[in-house]
Amino acid sequence: MVRSGPVVVAVLFVAAAAASQSPVLSLQPVTTPAAAHSAQPQLSVSARGVLLSWIERQGDLATLRFAERTSSGWSAPRTIASGRDWFVNWADVPSALRLPSGAIVAHWLQKSGPSTYAYDVRLSHSIDDGKTWAPSYLPHADGTQTEHGFASLFPMGDGFGLVWLDGRAMKPGGEHGGHGGGAMTVRFGQFDKQFKQIAETEVDARVCECCPTAAAVTSEGIITAYRDRSAAEIRDNYVARYVGGRWTAPKPVVSDNWKIAACPVNGPSLAANGRLVAMSWFTVQQDQGQVYLAFSDDAGATFGTPIRVDDGGSLGRVDVELLPDGAALATWIEFAEQPGPPKPSGEGGRAQFRARRIDRHGQRSTPVTISGIAGSRSSGYPRAAIANGEIVFAWTESADLGGGLHVKTAVARIP
Repeated sequence: MVRSGPVVVAVLFVAAAAASQSPVLSLQPVTTPAAAHSAQPQLSVSARGVLLSWIERQGDLATLRFAERTSSGWSAPRTIASGRDWFVNWADVPSALRLPSGAIVAHWLQKSGPSTYAYDVRLSHSIDDGKTWAPSYLPHADGTQTEHGFASLFPMGDGFGLVWLDGRAMKPGGEHGGHGGGAMTVRFGQFDKQFKQIAETEVDARVCECCPTAAAVTSEGIITAYRDRSAAEIRDNYVARYVGGRWTAPKPVVSDNWKIAACPVNGPSLAANGRLVAMSWFTVQQDQGQVYLAFSDDAGATFGTPIRVDDGGSLGRVDVELLPDGAALATWIEFAEQPGPPKPSGEGGRAQFRARRIDRHGQRSTPVTISGIAGSRSSGYPRAAIANGEIVFAWTESADLGGGLHVKTAVARIP
């Protein structure tokens, strides 16, 4: 049975064409480690399992916290950092990642000047399981009071790397509510096992100003995905790969040819296992928001035919994970009532956080509703992650549904 309210107790997860062959995915809510007035959930996966991070607010004080999924539930939450001068945004969210060494690295956003979009990516790390954290540091050395955000962290060799949106070439003010002239770029930074930065370089010289990035580790190197921006305002989703010590030329996964003279604040998602890559993204066709997914068998060098993910009217905000059998688990926000063409701001009415299985032949399971959710910015980006035989979901319940902002979680064993 599917309940359309905030929590789903059990749903059918159709993994094959015939319903008689379909195992049941039993979705169970679990006590969230996040306190009230929390939002901006992010999930990451390591050999130990799933790590959840989020921001809690108390007046103008923002605190980044994390908890780890264990056999007995979520660990007790720990604090990474806090500040009264942070840039806290519904789409540009912090993260925490456990590295193969056991260390944890985290990022958040801190204001660097009075302009709306003057903020930096701040990094820190812990080598004692999050009990203490190193003083924060920057991955970018330009020193400009411009936007630096939408970062994606990933393990890299004995250390870690990240990609982020970098506005050093942009001027403050102007169009898009504070973005001025000049081009937003994607940049890459690498840190060694001593957390010393050993590389910083540009990946793409002109991209969409405020769509989240994604990154994944393949057997051939790093792949990153983001929304590009052409001179003609075509904002399709591109990928670039870090192979042999350098970035390949960026290229579109598919030419959607979505022309929009504003940032839709809707980035792609990636998952990888060896040479297998799955990517999902949001676009608009014929005034309708749509979500697609494509597979790659060659570490992201090429992708197959896109597969429609949503059911007829999506707000996007996608996530994707690879299941043990090579199929993908895709998540997205679907409008419960069709509100007409989606607005660039992402505002809408009632919606649902949904998931479905999609195999490499394009077969799609019946969609399942994880939770009712607000079709507005307050619901942020719902998340999913897979580790230790279970799927973990995290989302934000918003004031639209009563009770204020609060990060919620649920889990399901993989059938």
